[in-house]
Formats: sequence, structure tokens, C-alpha cells
Amino acid sequence: MPTKSEKKSLPALSERPNLATAEDVPRFPPCADCALRKSGRFTPITVTELAFVQDFRHANRVAPPGTVLIRETSSEGKLYTLYAGWAFRYKTLSDGRRQILNFLLPGDFIGLQQHFNDGAAYGVEALTSVSLCAFQQNGLMDLFKALPALGFDVTWLAASQKNVLDENLLTAGRRNATERVATLLLQLFQRAERVGLVVDGAIEFPLNQQHVADALGLSLVHTNKTMRRLLGLGLYRIEGGRLELLDRKALSRIADHDDGALRPVPLI
Repeated sequence: MPTKSEKKSLPALSERPNLATAEDVPRFPPCADCALRKSGRFTPITVTELAFVQDFRHANRVAPPGTVLIRETSSEGKLYTLYAGWAFRYKTLSDGRRQILNFLLPGDFIGLQQHFNDGAAYGVEALTSVSLCAFQQNGLMDLFKALPALGFDVTWLAASQKNVLDENLLTAGRRNATERVATLLLQLFQRAERVGLVVDGAIEFPLNQQHVADALGLSLVHTNKTMRRLLGLGLYRIEGGRLELLDRKALSRIADHDDGALRPVPLI
């Protein structure tokens, strides 16, 4: 566990940018022309469903790194699709210690894991500059009523997030530090690969070691030593904010993690 000297001093929430005060930006291209959708890396959608999603979307927003997209305990009931950039879901303790629950990549639907009347049980923060499609909370029920197949896709997205948390629980409970770091590197690379973010064999990697520590339940010192150990073995490299896996098979063996291609997911 981190000692007091190892804790990250996070800015107070009141001092951090809040998306609620950000102005909307000019609308992104129509959903039919969405670069993510046209990439062919997400499950197909019908013309009727596409028209509903277009109407369901009510705003487009951009935010700089560090912006709180969803505030813990907030009852604003925000729903977003992450159009570009990285973010993460997290929970904090009263003394400021933070647990990162999972990282969010382009195409991820944000805000499902909350009861709108009771407020969000977690926070979401922009890790990089982000672009978001914002949706009406009250349109979600209309979606389930009018388009059950698309409603099933939304349910599947929520269930897949639970699967991610199950894997994270396995990692925290049974994997050692080396296995944890190897698993995280593989998982992020696989997910980026699924949505076409690999360029010249590498992906954007905006995480610092504090993010890695907060995601894996390790101290910052232990995280640093573990990442240096894997780096020294020639299994990966991070240069210019980009991650390249140099020996995926070895990382997969260390992590005891399936390195197979991930199935396409729905895009809302």
C-alpha cells in the first residue's frame, strides 16, 4: 500500500476543470459519417437505429486533460460516447487515495454504470484532450422501447464493463506485480488495436506511472521497479508517449492473459 510520502497529491475537485461548465462545440459530422463508425471496427447498425442515435445525440463537447467528465455522487446523469482521446473511471477515498477502475478509449459509452436519481458511484476524468458525443438521459428508455436490438447492445456494453472489472479483480487478487503490469499493457494494446489506434506498431500511451499504480493497486515505487524490470527484459518500450510491445508472446505468458483479437463492440 502507498505510504503517506508516496501518495499522489491530486488537485481538489473544486480546482479541477468541470465539463458541466464547458461550452458545447459545433456539431461533429452526422452519425452516418462518423469516422469511428466508418472504420468498420464496430458492429453494424441499421438505418433506423442510426437515425435514432442521431436524434439521441444532443451535443458535442471537447475538454482538456484533467477535466472531470462525471463527478462522483453527481446526479446529473450524463451519457457520452468518447469520440477521441482517453479517459478513466475512478473512485476515491476520503483521504484522496484513488483507485482507477478502467481506462476509456474512443468508442466507449460512458455513464451506464450509474443510477441517475442516486448519482454516479464513480468519477470519470479526461486523461488526454477528449471529444465527446453527449446524449439525453431521458432518451435511454425510449431507445429500449423503440429499438430492442439496440437496447440489447447497450445492455451488452454494460455487461462487458462488468467483465472488465471481473478481470481487474482477478489481477488485484491473484496476480503479482509483474503479472499485473504485463496484463495492463496487453489489455490496453488489445483494446487500442480493436479500434484501429495502432500506427507503425505502436499506440498512444498517455498514462504515467501514477496512473498505472492507481489502476493496479501498487505503490508508486513498486510500479517503477516492475516497469523497469519488464523494460530491461526487452518486452516493451515507451518513447514519445507511445507504447510498443516488443515481445507480446512473452508478455502474454507472464500475465497468463489471452492475447487473441477482441471481438467488435457496438458503437452508440
